[in-house]
Amino acid sequence: MGSNGDLNANSECLSSTGDVILDKAVRQWITWDKNPQTREQILTLVREGSVAELRRRLCARMTFGTAGLRAGMGAGFARINDLTVIQSTQGVYKYLVKYFPDLNARGLVVGYDTRAQASSGCTSERLARLSAAVMLCKDVPVYLFSNYVPTPFVPYAVMKFGAAAGIMITASHNRKEDNGYKVYWHNSAQISSPHDKEILHCIEESTEPWPESWNEDLVESSPLRIDPLEDICRWYMEELSTVCFHRELNTRSPLKFVHSSFHGVGHSYVQKAFQQFGFPPPIPVPEQKDPDPDFSTVSCPNPEEGESVLELSLRLAEREGASIVVATDPDADRLAVAEQNDNNGWKVFTGNELAGLLGWWMLFNWKEAHPVPSDTERVYMLATTVSSKILKAFARIEGFHFEETLPGFKWIGNRIYELSKMGKEVIFSFEESIGFLCGHMVLDKDGVSTAVIVAEMAAYLHTKNLSLSQQLLNIYEIYGYHISRTSYVMCSDPPTIKKIFSRLRNFEGQGVYPGFCGGYSITHIRDVTTGYDSSRPDKKCVLPLSKNSQMVTFTFQNGIVATLRTSGTEPKIKYYTEFCASPGERDISSLEEELTNVTTALVEEFLEPDKNNLIRRSV
Repeated sequence: MGSNGDLNANSECLSSTGDVILDKAVRQWITWDKNPQTREQILTLVREGSVAELRRRLCARMTFGTAGLRAGMGAGFARINDLTVIQSTQGVYKYLVKYFPDLNARGLVVGYDTRAQASSGCTSERLARLSAAVMLCKDVPVYLFSNYVPTPFVPYAVMKFGAAAGIMITASHNRKEDNGYKVYWHNSAQISSPHDKEILHCIEESTEPWPESWNEDLVESSPLRIDPLEDICRWYMEELSTVCFHRELNTRSPLKFVHSSFHGVGHSYVQKAFQQFGFPPPIPVPEQKDPDPDFSTVSCPNPEEGESVLELSLRLAEREGASIVVATDPDADRLAVAEQNDNNGWKVFTGNELAGLLGWWMLFNWKEAHPVPSDTERVYMLATTVSSKILKAFARIEGFHFEETLPGFKWIGNRIYELSKMGKEVIFSFEESIGFLCGHMVLDKDGVSTAVIVAEMAAYLHTKNLSLSQQLLNIYEIYGYHISRTSYVMCSDPPTIKKIFSRLRNFEGQGVYPGFCGGYSITHIRDVTTGYDSSRPDKKCVLPLSKNSQMVTFTFQNGIVATLRTSGTEPKIKYYTEFCASPGERDISSLEEELTNVTTALVEEFLEPDKNNLIRRSV
C-alpha cells in the first residue's frame, strides 16, 4: 500500500503544473479515504503523473440531477465511492438536523440495489451500510433494509414510518460501471429545490469524514438500527389491493406471463405481487432472475431499449405459450411490456403507448367505483412535459384534470403530495421513459405494482376478446391518434452540448430561435433553461426554470410538438416528437410520414450528429 512517501515522490510533478487546487485535492483524498482500493487508484494516477485524469476525478463534484447523484464507481470526488457517499450522508445529516428538531425520533430509511464493482470495492450494500453508519454515529435511528429492495420501497417506508428522509443506493438502468444516491424527503417524494441545493451546500461544508462514519460495524451493534424489510414488504403487498379491481377474474385467467428482472432486484417482489392479485407467479427468465452486477446477458440493463434486450424473455414466452412479457429494470422502478401479436411476432410498447393503456384502465375502474359524474372534478392525472399528450386528450373528453411537470418523477411525486393535501386524487402518472405510477401509494414510479396491473388489464381485456394492442387502437379511435418518436444521441462532452443549444438560441441571429425545421414552420418555442416561452403574452415559461439542464420545445404549425433535452442521469441528448390527431382522424400513414420527416430534420439540422461527433443510438 502506498503512503505519503508515494505522494511526496510525485508532488514535484504535480506542483509543476501550477495546479495548487489539484495538489490539495490529492492530499485530501489520500488522507481521508480508508478504502484501500480507491486510495490506491489515486496513488497510481499520481505515480503515473496522470494530471488530466486526476483533475477529472478530483476537481469536480457530483450534483443532484433528475434522479439524485449518479456517476461511475471508482476513486475521486466526481465518482460514487465510500468517501463521497460518506460525505453526501454527512451533508444530508447536517441539513436534516437543522430542519427537523425531532430527527432523533423520526429516523431515516436506507435501501440499496445489487450493483457492485470489484476494482473499487464498491457495492450498493456497503455504500448503504456506510450511509447508515453516518446517521447511527449521530444517534439517528436508521431503518436499513437487510436485503436489496425495489427503489419504490424506500419512499414507501419513509411514508409508513414518518421518517425525516430516505436514501436509496442505485443507478437504476444505467451501465454497470455506474452507481447512484437518491434522496427522498419526509413527504416521501424525491428531493427538489431548494432542498437539493441546500444539501449540496451542507455536503461541501462537511467534506472531512467523521471518524465514526467509517464504522460499518454500527449496523450490527447499534440498537438504533431497525430492519424494516418484513413489515414493509407485507404492508406494500397488502396495500396493492387498492389498485386490484378484478381479483376473482384474475384467478380464472388462462393468460400466461413471463417476467424478467434484468439481473436486478425485482424477481421475488413481482412474484409476490402477482400472487397478491390472484395470479399464479409469472414465469421468470432463469438467466436474468438472480442479481448479477455485470448484467451479463444484456448489452445494456435498460428494458426501454426494446426487443434487442428482451430477446431471452420473448424466446421463453414463445416456448411457454405466454402472450405477455413484463420486464422490470434492475431497481424495479420502471417497466417494459411486450405482447405477442397474431402473426407470432411481438409488439414492444413504448412508454407513451403503455401510458395510454394504463391511463384508460385506471380511469375506467375509477368511474366504475364512482358513478356520480361530479366526482371527476377532484381527479387528476400527471405526466412530464416530454411525454405523450394522450392523458390531456382523455381529460378534455372525460372532464378530469391533467397537469404537466418538468422531466423527472421527483416533480410528479411532489405535485401528487401537494394535490393530496388539497383533497385531490391523482389516479395515474407517468414519464415516457417507461416510468409509471398507478394510484398514489408510493410517490415515485413503481415497476412492481405496474407489472401486475398490466397483467390484470390484459386478463380483463382477454374476457372481452381484446388484446392490449387492440385496446390501444380503440383508445386512439375515441381520443385521437397520438403517434410519438423518442430516441437519443450520446455526448460525453459538456462544451459540445453547450455549443449545440447555444446555436439553437441564436439560430437566425442574436437571441433568435429557428423559424423552420426541414421546411416545416415552427410557431412557438419554449426554453425551460432560460425561462422563455414565445406562446405566452409575457414570454415567460410557466414550468419552473431548469438552469442546470438544457431543454427546448418546438411547436410546429402542423401540430407536431418536438423537444430536445439533456438527460439528468446519462451522457445523452434526448429527442421527443409527437403528432396528436383529432378524434376521428384516421389517415395514420401520412401522419407517421410527416412525423418521421420532422424527427429526422430535428436531429440532422439542430443536433448535427456528424459534425459534433455524436454517437447515434445503436440498439
